[in-house]
Amino acid sequence: MDQLTTNHFILLAIGAIFTGLGKGGLPGAGNLTVAIFALVFQDLGIMDGVALSVGILLPVLISADIVAVLIYRRHAEWKFIARLLPFFLIGIVVGWLIFDYFKSRDELLKTIIGVILLAMTALHFFRKWQHRETVKKVTTDACKSLPFGVLFGLLGGVATMLANAAGPVAQLYLLAMALPKYAFIGTAAWLFLIVNITKVPFMVNLGIINNDWLMLSFQMMPFAILATLIAPFIVKHINQKLFETLLWIFVIYAGIKLLA
Repeated sequence: MDQLTTNHFILLAIGAIFTGLGKGGLPGAGNLTVAIFALVFQDLGIMDGVALSVGILLPVLISADIVAVLIYRRHAEWKFIARLLPFFLIGIVVGWLIFDYFKSRDELLKTIIGVILLAMTALHFFRKWQHRETVKKVTTDACKSLPFGVLFGLLGGVATMLANAAGPVAQLYLLAMALPKYAFIGTAAWLFLIVNITKVPFMVNLGIINNDWLMLSFQMMPFAILATLIAPFIVKHINQKLFETLLWIFVIYAGIKLLA
């Protein structure tokens, strides 16, 4: 931690705030956090710094997940969690097994996730253009199928284990299910709380959660928690159409950013 400058600390705090805003329901805010943490540790020149940033961020994510669940606990749609969670957990194990391989090949993983996100988004809008009257039913029925649950669950599990980057994947799946605003946020909150707690022993085993940097995670938690508490007051004033539009914008942005 001695290598951190004041500027580094401020950037990490901003990243933690974005985490809280995203967990609290502000569309897309949390997508910036992974990049901020990775860039800070890359700038420090620490060996495997980007991988280390994944472990440092995880306790911060969990602290925000807990607050989000307390706020939105009654809004979760458990049938969608049950559909995704088993494959998320399998994906976590796969990510743990291949972590060392992708640690030095993160560009390959980012490209794979980006292509899938943009392809699924393009498919959604093509169907919307082609079948304006039935788009919601067609998209929802497709995503309810077992292959889609397997695809999104495994991809999300691997992405969250390797880079805490499953947010856009889960957002795309839940958005296709046409959930109301609060059901969307509550379902995502419970899903990621379970997923992120499950990841802890795996990341401890990999050495990217360790005593040397755990204090930094604790220092970032208050920023994330406070932002999570503030976010619902902003979400309350966002209507359903705007909420969905913002989500689509950030899913597309995330896909393009992963390919850049």
